[in-house]
Amino acid sequence: MKAIKNWDNKTWLSSKAYINSFNKFLIKNANLKSNSKILDIGCGRGKILGNLSTKLKLESRPIGIDIESHKDKNKKIFFKKTDGINFFKSNNKRFDLILIKQTIHLLKMREIKKLIKLCKNNLLPEGQIFIFALDPARNEIPTFKKMHLKLQQSLSKDKKIINYIIKTNKCINKKFIYKVKIKKQKYLKMVKDRYISTLLDFNLQDIEKGCEEIRLKFQNEIKFRDKLRCIVIKK
Repeated sequence: MKAIKNWDNKTWLSSKAYINSFNKFLIKNANLKSNSKILDIGCGRGKILGNLSTKLKLESRPIGIDIESHKDKNKKIFFKKTDGINFFKSNNKRFDLILIKQTIHLLKMREIKKLIKLCKNNLLPEGQIFIFALDPARNEIPTFKKMHLKLQQSLSKDKKIINYIIKTNKCINKKFIYKVKIKKQKYLKMVKDRYISTLLDFNLQDIEKGCEEIRLKFQNEIKFRDKLRCIVIKK
């Protein structure tokens, strides 16, 4: 599985406004409290977990796991450099919330089936799994032509994954929407940094050509809605 190193590095996804909005959604919908036990699979730099720990005054440090270990990861989390399946091989803890945010599409279907089963087995009696993925319907992520085609392929896979999860588990569907307003130059920097998995396999020529398309296509300030589908699984 390839690591996305820059999704939470100086993007709207790492902004205080986004993190506050996202955590407000989590606290409300997951019914989180100060004694909640939380695991984030694919936590990046742990900024969401760190903010959540502060907001809730968590009694125990939340656990964040990722295959990439960043030097600037949040110090309020207990971080482990691993993937979800290997983490559970030695885990002896149970959780009120297991968060999987925009990473499940990077796994193969057999890995997804195994991971969900492991997550369910490691929930506390009232625990929940929150799986977030880009909403395949009417997605508004700014793209260039080649990026758009690749993103559509990824969203098609997301749709199949979501349908499988809903079919094989007792689920609740929710949506999280965040209104993004970003300077075009900053967004171009994000594209060059390959902030989304869609861009990981593009070469420098693809990126440069795509950036030129974005320069011509969008105004100096880009506005759109970052729409996520949230699938909630209970034990």
